[in-house]
Amino acid sequence: MKRDDLIHPEISGNKLRKLKWNLLKALDENCDAILTFGGAFSNHLLATAAAGQELGIKVIGHVRGEELNETSNHVLARCAALGMELNFLSRSDFSNAKKESGIVYMGEHKIWVIPEGGANQEGIIGCAEIVHELEETFDFYLLAQGTTTTSLGLLRSIPDHSKLIVVPVLKGFDVLTEMRCLFNNDEQFHLLRDKLIIWDAYHHGGYAKVSEGLMKFIDDFYGINHFQIEPVYTGKVLFALNENLPDFFEGEGKSILFLHTGGVFH
Repeated sequence: MKRDDLIHPEISGNKLRKLKWNLLKALDENCDAILTFGGAFSNHLLATAAAGQELGIKVIGHVRGEELNETSNHVLARCAALGMELNFLSRSDFSNAKKESGIVYMGEHKIWVIPEGGANQEGIIGCAEIVHELEETFDFYLLAQGTTTTSLGLLRSIPDHSKLIVVPVLKGFDVLTEMRCLFNNDEQFHLLRDKLIIWDAYHHGGYAKVSEGLMKFIDDFYGINHFQIEPVYTGKVLFALNENLPDFFEGEGKSILFLHTGGVFH
């Protein structure tokens, strides 16, 4: 297991990976502010707010839901406390803008825009660095999948003999189409496709949805382990691993790395 959830209490796990090169680009381009997108309980918004405060750069958060405000929940309140300027958009306006990326100008101000979840090329580059930190290689690399940014970073950096297993947490998610679209290089993605294994039956009803079986698994997990997981991402991927261990990984000597992508704040 790689415990990326221990990187930082608020810039947690793959959120830091996806932000790293976006933040460096914003600083290198002498941008006046960073703008990004997220939902009401977005860990990405919180991580960006915390990073902006540490770097001393203004951060603007566009939040899905015009009915919300900065006191609607603890995540938005914390973002505001960290100095993030929050703007609340209608769902249609949010959907039309959430994939914007790169430099835009607002009047005289130069803004670096990060799409929702950090899902851009800078995010992929940052996530590719995860594998480079490991001192050994594995037969299988396993992680939960949301925007596909982290999984694309791993897919392009794991050894040729290895397989990447992704567990989408969204119901009806078209993994290959989404990955190909974000990767933006059909020829290279086709070459990497053989390293990808998709377990798409473990969303438990959809994003942020849970089942009785999932919650029982997490309770049982805490009976024998002493680190935190959550039901949106890490709980689902470990549930999938637990179900597949007896049959999928046949043969001796198979090594599996689970990437803990964060999402649990201490």
